[in-house]
Amino acid sequence: MGWRETTNKVEELKTLCCQLISCDATQQLDVERAVAQLPQDTVVLSTMGSFRAEVPVDYIGHRYLTNALESKGIRRFLLVTSLRCGDSWVFLSERAKAGFGAAVREKTLAEAWLASSQLDYTILRPGGLKDGAITHSGELSQGIEVHGAITRSEVARLAQQILLSADPIGQIYQCIDPTVSYY
Repeated sequence: MGWRETTNKVEELKTLCCQLISCDATQQLDVERAVAQLPQDTVVLSTMGSFRAEVPVDYIGHRYLTNALESKGIRRFLLVTSLRCGDSWVFLSERAKAGFGAAVREKTLAEAWLASSQLDYTILRPGGLKDGAITHSGELSQGIEVHGAITRSEVARLAQQILLSADPIGQIYQCIDPTVSYY
């Protein structure tokens, strides 16, 4: 991401947050310093991704974040990755593997690192992300092949639902919204 895009996003986030802590997630010391500022009872939700990034953050950023959270004793972590990560890789078409397979592999490594941690984690794999409002039609599923899209707002609603429940610890969910089309 270019400096201007990053600066604009940080400024926008500042208007939505009581406190904003930002860092370069590809730098271990930066991540450790950021996590050191968090209260012990913090619930962490990460949507980090490498879209257009010169240095992929999907794996290394989440590895540094997971390690820092473990060291600080912060337990609850919701990682948002993507459909076709982990065991759902087999459902990714050859064309998609060629186009964005490297990013999916990075996210898969992040999931594996988190799953081997001491954290109380949940992984959420949304389908194709679209801009749009909450629909209340998003569906969580596990262990089945799904295809589809979902709005970012609906993913946020489902993430909140997951975080408010104790049941999803150690679980992996996928989510799509049958009312949202790819196109």
